[in-house]
Amino acid sequence: MSDFKATIGLINPKSPTNVGGVLRAAGCYDAKQVFFTGSRYLNAKKFHTDTKNVVERIPLIGADNLQNVKPEGATVVIIELIEGATPLPDFKHPENAFYVFGPEDGSIPKDVLKWCDEVVYVPTIGCMNLAATCNVVLYDRLAKLGGVESSDSTIISSRDTNNKMKWDKA
Repeated sequence: MSDFKATIGLINPKSPTNVGGVLRAAGCYDAKQVFFTGSRYLNAKKFHTDTKNVVERIPLIGADNLQNVKPEGATVVIIELIEGATPLPDFKHPENAFYVFGPEDGSIPKDVLKWCDEVVYVPTIGCMNLAATCNVVLYDRLAKLGGVESSDSTIISSRDTNNKMKWDKA
């Protein structure tokens, strides 16, 4: 994978399904760590939703404050539907990024906005859920910065074990 560093911060996530989806996205798009604040996820974590067991290779770490766990030298990028934010298609991802996502049922707290470097939003009709947003942002990062070869060998190493399909355009 790439030498670029992406870390994810989740503010008080509530849904174990979304956290599982974020972990899967982290595994697919080469994020290094996932931090979360709040207790709602811990109360629901018994519902195991990390279907690829990504947490075995990418740490999921609880934190009191995301500012305290910001990776050294990382640019803090808030992902939120905030007026004045940069649309994702126009955003240039930093090589060392700490992507911070708000709660599923709320917004980024104003005190977090005070220590961020960038605010980005995904142009959509309506809003996406946490896991979907994380997938889109991390995919956009990987597509723009590179780091994964586009080839049949990538498909073979990435696909589910039950998928052995080939397409021969004849």
